[in-house]
Amino acid sequence: MKPLVGIIMGSDSDLTVMQTASDLLKEFGIAHEVTVVSAHRTPLRMVDYAQKAKKRGLKVIIAGAGGAAHLPGMVASITSLPVIGVPIKSSNSIDGWDSVLSILQMPNGVPVATVALNAAKNAGILAAEIIGTFDAKVSKKVTTFKNSLSNDVIKKVEKMKKAGWENKFD
Repeated sequence: MKPLVGIIMGSDSDLTVMQTASDLLKEFGIAHEVTVVSAHRTPLRMVDYAQKAKKRGLKVIIAGAGGAAHLPGMVASITSLPVIGVPIKSSNSIDGWDSVLSILQMPNGVPVATVALNAAKNAGILAAEIIGTFDAKVSKKVTTFKNSLSNDVIKKVEKMKKAGWENKFD
């Protein structure tokens, strides 16, 4: 199967965070690719990747980056595909705020959907929701996943009740 989602990151050290997006896409049966594309160390590779992504069949790009975190915004400036930015708290980071703000504060005309710090799983979910707008099987899997979140909370409420915790809401 041709990949529908591209997961890119500025360094292989980001893989520990970005792996959760890949895992989620695997769970939903969404073909995807994972590679390193550095905005600062391999800018021509980044341009090439972004320019060819749509023609290769990608529908969404998830781009994770730490520190100055230019990768998501630079890719978004080159492609018309939706780009989801994952700010990563890196070893040279200022508590991750530098990455969050670098990805979040894009100028008008170059949007990047931004998830929470290190929240690659949420980026995977958002990518699946985008794919689900034109793929009914994926849409059903996303719905089932979201329903499971609700069910998990209800199970925890019941567990708390059995343990004797007072519940003033019910």
